[in-house]
Amino acid sequence: QVRLVESGGGLVTAGGSLRLSCAASGRTSSTFAMGWFRQAPGKERDFVASISGSGGRTLYRDSVKGRFTISRDNAKNTVFLQMNSLNPEDTALYYCAGSDSVYLIRPGQLTEVDYWGKGTLVTVAS
Repeated sequence: QVRLVESGGGLVTAGGSLRLSCAASGRTSSTFAMGWFRQAPGKERDFVASISGSGGRTLYRDSVKGRFTISRDNAKNTVFLQMNSLNPEDTALYYCAGSDSVYLIRPGQLTEVDYWGKGTLVTVAS
């Protein structure tokens, strides 16, 4: 079993930055794919970004390209999401995701996620 714990959320004004972290514990491997999803109030959970086990491949939703960067430190079993130029539309509960089943978690493919964190809240004030 794998446990994912997010941190780094908070309140920031528009144009600001935040860095989210997700620490994985348990039976992770070098091929453990990870990613971030977000869910705004009253909306579905949406893909934000994902990264392969080696860190060599990444994917982003279009609206965050150029602003968000996903990375990982496999020595610490941690994945990061650096978020810059935040705007109020980025306000959501951000969830860390992990998968033993796929090389890279794809947008819209929630079924590819085997493990979820409990989420960290990001609020961007205008």
